[in-house]
Amino acid sequence: MRRTVELTDMAGNDEGPRVLLLPGLGARGSGFRELALRLTDVARPVMVEYPEGEHAACGARALAEQVLRVTGKVDAVVASSFGGMVAAHLAAGGATRGVAFLGAFTRTEHVGPRGRLIAMMGPIAVLGRPGRVAASLAAWRPVASHQVADVVPTTMLERLTTLRRAFSIHAEPPPPDLRPLNVSCLCIQGDRDVLVPPSSLERLAASLPEGTPRHLLRGAGHVPYFSHPEECARLLTPWLQALAPAGLAVLTARGLGADVGSAA
Repeated sequence: MRRTVELTDMAGNDEGPRVLLLPGLGARGSGFRELALRLTDVARPVMVEYPEGEHAACGARALAEQVLRVTGKVDAVVASSFGGMVAAHLAAGGATRGVAFLGAFTRTEHVGPRGRLIAMMGPIAVLGRPGRVAASLAAWRPVASHQVADVVPTTMLERLTTLRRAFSIHAEPPPPDLRPLNVSCLCIQGDRDVLVPPSSLERLAASLPEGTPRHLLRGAGHVPYFSHPEECARLLTPWLQALAPAGLAVLTARGLGADVGSAA
């Protein structure tokens, strides 16, 4: 049982921005591994695992406080699904200079009518006992048995933790809009996402700083960082370069510019 937030530092570019990788409601931070490996040339990726059981914070704001106590301020956050709410609290509190939202939301209304039912993800996790079929549906591609736990909660402890967090989402105020803040944002959304539909993208963007780039990945589901790490890395790289110290930004732009393209 994890009693506190646990970090896996991928030991990337020492001069690059430190970037937290935040999973969704019932996923594991380890699902970011392939994306993290692709970002090590330009950043210092850190995979985050949330506390479990009785040590799990109730709600995104409390969880953001737990994350901040362990990590301190960081340059950027890449967040999936519910992790977007956690990232928004961090950004609103001045704990990060940038947030990339991957199939994510900062308020349940961004998800549309489904947002009113988001608390049901808890009972579904406990009673439905999600496995390979649910993981494959979320990823919109077959997920190998040994990777299922990266996408959906597979142990009873993880499922009960998901239940507790899901019920707490509507029990606390949502994060403030980031639109008036000096925060660099980026949105990546899968066009086959069955949990956070593509229509969420515009609603999310309306709450972010004007001009926030938006990308729709064809064939990607709810966890594009897991199913499409190469495409996500290509979109995230120039954004991370802009958050890097000036010297490194120039160097990486020269060295990696030919390899960076849009997957939208």
